[in-house]
Amino acid sequence: MPEARPLFPPFSLQTAVQKVQAAEDAWNTRDPERVALAYTPDSVWRNRDVFLSGRAQIVNFLTAKWERELDYALRKSLWAFDQNRIAVRFQYEWHDDIGQWWRSYGNELWEFADQGLMSRREASINDVAIVEGQRRIFARRPPHEYGIDFPLR
Repeated sequence: MPEARPLFPPFSLQTAVQKVQAAEDAWNTRDPERVALAYTPDSVWRNRDVFLSGRAQIVNFLTAKWERELDYALRKSLWAFDQNRIAVRFQYEWHDDIGQWWRSYGNELWEFADQGLMSRREASINDVAIVEGQRRIFARRPPHEYGIDFPLR
């Protein structure tokens, strides 16, 4: 039996919102192995200027990412959906090894296989330096904040 990851396409508004929250929750674990299980074994990615294919490359990429992006905390928001595709906007905050804080802004395009695993991910991301006092994302989103959008800036 092939691997499966509920929720399954075609997506409704409710299941698309739940899929986005599940992705946010998984990424906030900063566990590359766990995150990679949400993708098909042959999933293809574009992340900024990096192109990846397959779970092993995803795990390696995320391992290096979270070694570099310290105290990473993420928020995702549904932008649009149709059938087996979801578009999200996101922001995350992190600091580098010299203590500079960053807010990273971006958009992702996701495509899912029938069994609910993501087969394609395209991410465009920009980083803006912030001072620690400008932070607004400190940890995983508590359940009472699910579905609450975040400001553009």
